[in-house]
Amino acid sequence: MATANDGSWLTALVDWSVSLMEVIGPAGAGLAIALENVFPPLPSEVILPMAGLTASRGTFTLFEALFWTTLGSIVGAFALYGLGRWLGVDRLRRAAGRIPLVHPEDIDRTVAWFDRHGGKAVFFGRMVPLFRSLISIPAGVTRMPVWKFGVLTASGSLIWNSIFVLAGFFLGEQWHVVETYADVLQYIVIAAVGLGIAWFVWARTRALLRHRQDASTATGEQG
Repeated sequence: MATANDGSWLTALVDWSVSLMEVIGPAGAGLAIALENVFPPLPSEVILPMAGLTASRGTFTLFEALFWTTLGSIVGAFALYGLGRWLGVDRLRRAAGRIPLVHPEDIDRTVAWFDRHGGKAVFFGRMVPLFRSLISIPAGVTRMPVWKFGVLTASGSLIWNSIFVLAGFFLGEQWHVVETYADVLQYIVIAAVGLGIAWFVWARTRALLRHRQDASTATGEQG
């Protein structure tokens, strides 16, 4: 079985996922993907092609690879969905009130947005690195119907999983080619998130300083 050989933690994770597939078959790929959903640093972009490569060698069928990895995605997503339901809007509002620069109203606006666009967010979010796992939490917080969440998660996950499993199946030992493109997408997403956070902090800090300046000016005028 081909794996990376750089001696990094990624190599260990790949070797572990490959061992699961060799020991318990396609269910091992499903288990690895379920854990990847709960622990995003696990790279689905590596695990999925390895499942396809294993299927191409006849260890299990392509259908089994797609079925079990998609099932694993659904199970992992429902774990985070359950966490979101447990947290709920009230807990998040109370937590927001204790976080610098964050207001409880931010939670209300986020929930209102998710109520309007949650279906598209869950479906397309399953095909975006980082968000593909985390999108399940707001779905749980807003109590999206279980059947709807399940259908959207399964559909989006099947598309994402199929791309990488089929890449591993048809590319064989050259499966690393698709990993390169996946890394570029992930870097773009990370950069976008970083810029978004930077803009949020800048805007909130500016508003806070303006508020304090206005309050100081008003106090001076009263004095």
